Amino acid sequence: MSMQLEGAAEARALIAAVRECRAELADAGFAADRDNADPAEGLALLAGTGAARLAVPSAYGGLWDGTEHGGWGAVIRAVREVSAGDGPTGQNWLTTVLVSRELFGPGSGLPEATRTELARRILDEGLRLVSSSAESGVTGRTTVRPAEGGVVLSGTKSFNSNSGGRGMALVRCLLEGDRTTHQVLVDLEHPRVRLHDDWDNMGQRGTRSQTVTYQDVFVPDGLHQPAGQFSPGFLGAAMLLHAALMQGIGEGALDALVRHTRTMERGSLPQFATPADDPLILRRIGALSSGLAASRALLHSAADQLEASGGAEESHDTGDTGDARSAGELDAVIIECFRAKVASVEASLAAAAGIHEITGARSTSNAYRYDRYWRNARTFASHDPIDAKNVCIGGYELGNRLPPLSTIIRF
Repeated sequence: MSMQLEGAAEARALIAAVRECRAELADAGFAADRDNADPAEGLALLAGTGAARLAVPSAYGGLWDGTEHGGWGAVIRAVREVSAGDGPTGQNWLTTVLVSRELFGPGSGLPEATRTELARRILDEGLRLVSSSAESGVTGRTTVRPAEGGVVLSGTKSFNSNSGGRGMALVRCLLEGDRTTHQVLVDLEHPRVRLHDDWDNMGQRGTRSQTVTYQDVFVPDGLHQPAGQFSPGFLGAAMLLHAALMQGIGEGALDALVRHTRTMERGSLPQFATPADDPLILRRIGALSSGLAASRALLHSAADQLEASGGAEESHDTGDTGDARSAGELDAVIIECFRAKVASVEASLAAAAGIHEITGARSTSNAYRYDRYWRNARTFASHDPIDAKNVCIGGYELGNRLPPLSTIIRF
């Protein structure tokens, strides 16, 4: 128990260290957005805090206990703090965390030597990981075929966040022959990996979520494995990571709004000498602050509930009717994760959209680039529309069961 308490204290200290970096992360994110560049400076700041320990099991020098549900409370809080500094940096960092969970989690079949080396590189070298799964908009499926000493990977993936700094991609693909799902780890510096540099979206520009083509890339044994099925707990965690990113962007927007308002020399109408005298400005800021506080509370609560729900996962996956109560409890937690995402998206979009309405036309200058908060929030919110999440929540309210995972999200 004392070791658990010590680990929790270290995690809280790391989150506080990340919080201290928010202003520097915002400055680095400003420059990366302006230059349409990878936010390497912000990620280096995070590496300096030791935040990567939240992504690595304690057996390899990290702070995560290695269980599927363990540590999500700390991770979600850290993602929120990072994203409050800069949205793209937050998405890049959470991508490394999520892929690390697949590599080191209970279902991983990677050799011990591979996991030890990956942990060393994540902790000591700031290794960045890419989830290379999406195939929307491309022709054909990405496949691997057996070869002497390994497998050969071929195909194209359309969405590869965090690939601007190279690193390693965990590629989800089909094994030729039996058509089972496989995972392979590929160094993005490999000469037969083509990075298309085609990410030119209005927001989350620093994620460099470009198309990647694997041109008959040989992957040695030890760097590939059969891919397990995503569990309900993993789905809930993914929703919370999305929510934490959006929540952080909204809180960063509110930070920028408050800082700018304090520099203004007049209110919204002539009868108000300063913003502090203007009830219209005060009301708008108060409403945004309250909305973000409510969604933040739900986000943290859902993360803590998910972390505490690990005992129900096995009964849910096996369909054990003798423990239907545990399965139902886990469904309730997953739906709470969905609600957290809906709330964080709505609060974030409101805060990001309100900056210019409250601060006026002068704040639209590119000297501030305040529009990046709305561009980042709107871009990511479009990735997985909340209407679909509300349909699942409504169905749960009427039927009291979580729908099949295949009907909720595509990986």
